[in-house]
Amino acid sequence: MNLKKIMLLLIGLTAVGLFFYLDLDRFLTLESLKDKRQLLQRYYAEHALLVVAAFMAIYIIQTGLALPGATILSLAAGAVFGPWLGTLYAVTAASIGATVAFLMTRYLLRDAVINRFGDKLETINTELEHRGLNYLLFLRLIPAFPFFLINLAAGLTRLPLRTFVLGTFLGIIPGGFVYVNAGAGLASITSRSDIASPRVLGSFALLGLFALLPALYAKFNLKRSSRAAE
Repeated sequence: MNLKKIMLLLIGLTAVGLFFYLDLDRFLTLESLKDKRQLLQRYYAEHALLVVAAFMAIYIIQTGLALPGATILSLAAGAVFGPWLGTLYAVTAASIGATVAFLMTRYLLRDAVINRFGDKLETINTELEHRGLNYLLFLRLIPAFPFFLINLAAGLTRLPLRTFVLGTFLGIIPGGFVYVNAGAGLASITSRSDIASPRVLGSFALLGLFALLPALYAKFNLKRSSRAAE
């Protein structure tokens, strides 16, 4: 690993360390958001552009460094900006932050991973180059897969950047809207379990399966063609 990569890695680790050392996650709680909601709304009414820019910058940094607080930031988007603009700002910022994490992982770690496991990853990389959008949409829509792990894992593959950006943006819109819309009715939320019901989570899972169907169908056709040729 060259000096530039080492410096970039140290900067990232220092930022994460400072976040926890300064206990900044105390501001990213449901109680804190409820207490500060009126203040944030009033400041937004007076300085709309500044508040939007600050919100998106915080969300991008949070996502790019895989820090805690994404749920609270999405709720805050709904509480301050409303469901529609809030979804736009939150989803855009989360997509940019995810892309930053993807590019950092690709720049810092992919060469080392390919040198060590290149042959074993070739089948996966080939599949992702052809049908990466379907797989990424599936992962983004199913709540069971941690957001930051998908960013890191995708960066270690040959998944095209444009596919990652498009799949991330489209894939997180449904979940983003659920959380932002819940934030618009913040007073009724007492815990995170109030945000997404099992029915909503099941709907996301079903959407994810539909997104995966084209890739599964293509693999089925390929196997059938191979058997016919034999």
